[in-house]
Amino acid sequence: MHESNFIVREPLLDPKQRVIGYELSWQHQEDQPVTDEELEALIGFVAENVNDDEHGWLLKDKILFLDAVPNMLSTDALFAMPPERTVLTMKASDLADPDTLAAVQGLRAGGVGISVRDGDLAHLGKNLGMSASYIEVRFSGADVAAQARTYAAAKQSSVRMVGRPVATWSDFDACAALGLDAFVGKLHLTPRPGMPVKGMNPAQTIILQLMQMVQKNEDIPKIESVLKRDPALSYKLLRFINSAGFGVGREIQSLRQAITMLGYSPMYRWLTLLLATASTSGYSPVLMETAVVRGRLTELLGNKGLPRSESENLFMTGMFSLLDRLLGLSMKEVLDTIQLPDEVVRALLTRGGAYGPYLALAEACELNSQLVASLAKSINIAPVDVNKAHLSALAWAQNLTT
Repeated sequence: MHESNFIVREPLLDPKQRVIGYELSWQHQEDQPVTDEELEALIGFVAENVNDDEHGWLLKDKILFLDAVPNMLSTDALFAMPPERTVLTMKASDLADPDTLAAVQGLRAGGVGISVRDGDLAHLGKNLGMSASYIEVRFSGADVAAQARTYAAAKQSSVRMVGRPVATWSDFDACAALGLDAFVGKLHLTPRPGMPVKGMNPAQTIILQLMQMVQKNEDIPKIESVLKRDPALSYKLLRFINSAGFGVGREIQSLRQAITMLGYSPMYRWLTLLLATASTSGYSPVLMETAVVRGRLTELLGNKGLPRSESENLFMTGMFSLLDRLLGLSMKEVLDTIQLPDEVVRALLTRGGAYGPYLALAEACELNSQLVASLAKSINIAPVDVNKAHLSALAWAQNLTT
């Protein structure tokens, strides 16, 4: 199925807007529901691409939510997934069947999570915790007091509540106050109303200065002198260069050595990441992770049709496509602040040029857009390659050391 379908994702946020996991599904037309075989194929494809023989589970502490149906509860692919990081979403009506309920309880005993959809909290019974670890709830502002009582009763069990969909920030705040544990939706892409414009904080100002110096190939001693003005940034560079993933082999203690060892192009990428992750905006945790995944996915998709020499610009295009939200500025204001290559600017403003179509496809994978297939076709990338790049980008973002 991965040869013709496209994986799309939605983040699951905790009340502090941190990403605790992702819901992965096949993008599909409304009038063409996903088949049981397709659901089973998705688990198999995900298991194959986020598990590594040497490093194991590549998504670290992230949980994956995947739709499931009764006849796939014993599929071999499911047992290739780490149970503590796997949640199967099932309809409440499926659990009415004794055989399905027994299979679900067996999976729960083995550590696999079960999320119940389309169920009534008031009628699912006190023993829900034996068969489910999550239940989806739909918040409505119409009768908050009644919902509060229902949620309070559910909190007495071990079942965690997932709000879906949470469409507005006021609903998010209400659900968080009522004790919901996680939230699904695209809310992170919508700025909170009335949020003050934040612009660049002092750390980002120094990072931007360093980026411009690297772009101009300034002498290493000059770059070192700017780095020294920010002890935290200097520490992060030394930690990064000495990380196991970088593989230097000996400890580097000098900033000048670190800059020399890293090189200008990798240093620019590292600074690009830091510029986003140094944001202090109130809704930045999920945006930061989305920006990193989008940057890497844009790069991997672009590598299918563009020279490898374009990798840095592709990565930058994806990362900076969310910088306006991270900084609380308009994209024009961001681009007035940072000097970027013309093709990157064109992609950010119009989704045109050499990089724009790859950015648009990376965005569509986040939005469950009906444009995923047509965008991939327009740049001649097969679904299986889009899906592999998508999961690879997701894994890469979890394993960053910054």
